[in-house]
Amino acid sequence: MRIRSAEFVKSATHVKDCPGAPFPEYAFLGRSNVGKSSLINMITGHNKLAKTSSSPGKTQLINHFLINNSWYLTDLPGYGFARVPVPVKKKWEKMIKNYMLKRDTLMCAFVLLDSRHGPMKNDLDFLEWMGMNEMPLCLVFTKADKLSRSQLKPQIQAYEKKLAEQWEPLPPIIVSSAKTTAGKKEILQLIAQSNKVYEPPAPY
Repeated sequence: MRIRSAEFVKSATHVKDCPGAPFPEYAFLGRSNVGKSSLINMITGHNKLAKTSSSPGKTQLINHFLINNSWYLTDLPGYGFARVPVPVKKKWEKMIKNYMLKRDTLMCAFVLLDSRHGPMKNDLDFLEWMGMNEMPLCLVFTKADKLSRSQLKPQIQAYEKKLAEQWEPLPPIIVSSAKTTAGKKEILQLIAQSNKVYEPPAPY
């Protein structure tokens, strides 16, 4: 798939306020500061599409981008250690889960994991919640350029071993880097394949 166009459409605080056009949708989410905005900019080829920041918690709304005038890329707030009050964190978590449970055009959630860290409780808890709700997902390990191949492999294997305790089979796994563009082809291929089988919900 080639990205010919990418434009910001709308920000929302609730699923009912998300865009109404019946396009297939793909959500990107992960812990705060996992490199989500950089990854979105990399795969779309638009360096300023998603706002990047060195401070966790930059994304605070459900942000929709229309890609190739045919599918939505959704940028969700990060979960985890963002430097915001606990009530705000809980509000974001509720917003994310409500969106994922009720957005009937959502085809897949790309859950981003920092390849430099081993399995972390908030990631595992969120993945367990997704599994319990039978949500289609793909794991994307970010910042792979920060590690050598010999360092990266055991990090991925540690996650696979931990997830295998509850998952059979394991979700798809993609290793990515916003710096080297690793993973771009695989992510876009998965989206292209999903678009082919998408059927818009009725009524619209």
